[in-house]
Amino acid sequence: MRRIAIVGTGFGGYACARHLERWLRPGEAEIVLITPKDYTLYLPLLPQVAAGVLQPRSIVTPLHTRLRRSKLLPGVALDVDLDGRAVNVLKIDGEPVRVPYDVLVLAPGSMTRTFDIPGLREHARGMKTLAEAVYLRDRSIAQLELAAATHDPDEQAARCGFVVVGAGYSGVETAATLQLVTRRAMARFPHLDPGLLRWTLIDIAHAVMPELGPELGESARRLLERRGIDVRLGTTLERVTEDTATLTDGTRLPARTVIWTAGVTPRPVVASLGTETVKGRLVVGADLRVPGCEGVFGLGDAAAVPDLTAAPGTPCAPTAQHAHRQAKTAARNVLAALRGGEMREYRHRDLGLVVDLGGSDAVARPLGIDLSGPPAQLVTRGYHLLTTPSGRSRLRVSGDWLLNMIAPDDLIRLDFLKDSLGTLEELEHMPIRPRARRISVTEPAGSRP
Repeated sequence: MRRIAIVGTGFGGYACARHLERWLRPGEAEIVLITPKDYTLYLPLLPQVAAGVLQPRSIVTPLHTRLRRSKLLPGVALDVDLDGRAVNVLKIDGEPVRVPYDVLVLAPGSMTRTFDIPGLREHARGMKTLAEAVYLRDRSIAQLELAAATHDPDEQAARCGFVVVGAGYSGVETAATLQLVTRRAMARFPHLDPGLLRWTLIDIAHAVMPELGPELGESARRLLERRGIDVRLGTTLERVTEDTATLTDGTRLPARTVIWTAGVTPRPVVASLGTETVKGRLVVGADLRVPGCEGVFGLGDAAAVPDLTAAPGTPCAPTAQHAHRQAKTAARNVLAALRGGEMREYRHRDLGLVVDLGGSDAVARPLGIDLSGPPAQLVTRGYHLLTTPSGRSRLRVSGDWLLNMIAPDDLIRLDFLKDSLGTLEELEHMPIRPRARRISVTEPAGSRP
C-alpha cells in the first residue's frame, strides 16, 4: 500500500488528514501522521486559557477520536531524505525511526522566533503552547503574591511589572487578557499599591496590528491605553535580566515577566530540504508543490504559498485561516499525485480578522466591515465557535464562556509547572534527547565452564 506522510497536526496537517480520510478509497493508501502531540490545538484561544476564561482541554481536539484511518507516530520530524523518499523522525521516547513515503505533506507549523538579545533565552516566556499559557497565568498571579509579601519597593515594582514584546495578534491579545487578570487579582492585596501594576506593550513597528488597517489598529491601541497598558511603538527589547527590561530607546523598565511574541519561524525540518525559502518558509507553487521535489507538498506557516488575489510575489500570511483552507487544496492535490490527476491552485476569499481584547472588548473586520466593542466581540466569538475543530470543543468553549459570565475565575495558581523555568526552550521548542543505544554483548560459544 502506498503511504502518505503528514508532518504536523496543526490547522493545516489535521484538516488535510481529515479530507484525505473522507476521499481515499479503501486500501488506496495509508496515512501516517508525524507529531509529538496526540491532539490538535486551537491556537487563537490560548490567551483565554491564560486568562482562566477557558479550560485547557476545551481548545484541544484528540487525534485518536477524530482521525480513524490515520496512524499516529508520536515524534518530531528531524529532516527529509529526498533521494531516499523518507522522513527521519525522533520519537518522543528518544528512539530514531525512518518513515518512507510516496507523498509527503509538510505542515509542521511554526515556533516562536528569537533573536540574539542578551538574556532573552534565559528570561523571556512565550505564548504558543498550552504549557506556556498555563505557566504564564500561574506566574502572573504568583508575582503579585510575592510582591505583597515583601516591603522592598524595588522588588515590588519588578514583580508588578510586565512587558509584552510584539504588538501583533498574539501580543495584543496576551497583554489585553492577562492585564485584566492581574488588575482583578490586585484587589486581593489591599496593602499593595494598585499603581504599581504596569503592563507595557512594545513593538519595533509604528502601528498596532497593522494587518487590521490604520483605523482598527488605532482603535485597539486607544482601548489598551484606556485600560492602563503602556503602548510603545518604534522600539523593542535590547536586553533583559531577571528583574529589568531595557528597550532600544534607552528606557529601563522594572519587570520580572517578559513575554516574547515577536514573530514566528518554521520548524527546522523545513530547512532540511535545501530548497528555496522566503524568511524561512518553503517556496511552493500555487498548487502547494515544492519545486524540484516530486510528491512533496507544503502548506500553512511552513510554506510561502503565492497569494493569487494579491500583487505578484506576495505570499499568503501565516494565519490559521489560510492553513485550514489550504489543507483542502493540499488533500485534493495529494490524491491527484496518487491517481495521476490534474493539480489545483489555492485561491481564497479573505473572510476578515478578529481580535479578542478580553471582557466585552474586541476589534474585528468580517468581510471588510470594521467593528469594535461588543458587536466585534460577538462576531469574534461566533467565528471561533465556527472554526473550532470539533463539536465537543465547541460545546466546551461555549460552556466555559457561560460559566465565566456566571461565576468568574477564582484567580488561583494550579502550580502544575511550578518547577519549570518556563523558557521558550523548555516549554515550546522542547528538544527530545536521543536515548543512548543499548549495546548487547554476546559471549563466544564455549566461553562458560
